Amino acid sequence: MEEVHPTRTELLQRKNQISLAQQGNDLLKQKRDALLMEFMEVMDQVLDSSKKLQEAAAKASYAQAVAKAVDGSVTMRSAAMANKGEVDVELKGAVIMGVPVPEVTKKSIKKTSLERGFSMTSVSSRINETAERFEDEVNIIIEIAAIETKLKRLGEEIQRTRRRVNALDYVVIPQLEEQVKYIQMALDERAREELFRLKKVKKSIEAKKKEKQEAAQSQ
Repeated sequence: MEEVHPTRTELLQRKNQISLAQQGNDLLKQKRDALLMEFMEVMDQVLDSSKKLQEAAAKASYAQAVAKAVDGSVTMRSAAMANKGEVDVELKGAVIMGVPVPEVTKKSIKKTSLERGFSMTSVSSRINETAERFEDEVNIIIEIAAIETKLKRLGEEIQRTRRRVNALDYVVIPQLEEQVKYIQMALDERAREELFRLKKVKKSIEAKKKEKQEAAQSQ
């Protein structure tokens, strides 16, 4: 326990500190609960997007298998080489309960046949279908990446908030309460000693007064 001076001023100060700590603790618990609710909502988004990804991947694989079987591997590789390009993704920052999280601007990477580098006659509809299905899959992967980053940051903030709540619940507030108890006991003891001293002084004064009265009566 840190050095504590058992004075009424110190007692009042410690009680005020407890009040402030409890208020801060309540706010932190509200923040923790709000973050947990947001975390669960984002977790649902991750699960939902994961199911969509599985479905998109299955469709892409099926389309690829059909195109490869009909059009051949050489034609598929040639189309894939022509369809090279960068994925344009725009991230925006958002804030949830003071936590900065990424938000993906909804911008589909799906292209037309010409944007993929295909001419109208160079590839079949099956290859175009395959490219489209894989573009769908990449769109969902980008979406999941942003959601998982958001989930991670929310989880980290929840852990930080929990540590602060635990520190207040199990360390800071109990220590302050012990200090208040110590100061109050010291003040009570001091008050008892003062009362005992006053009674002793009063008794001494009364005894002297009685002696004077008896002396006056004997004259």
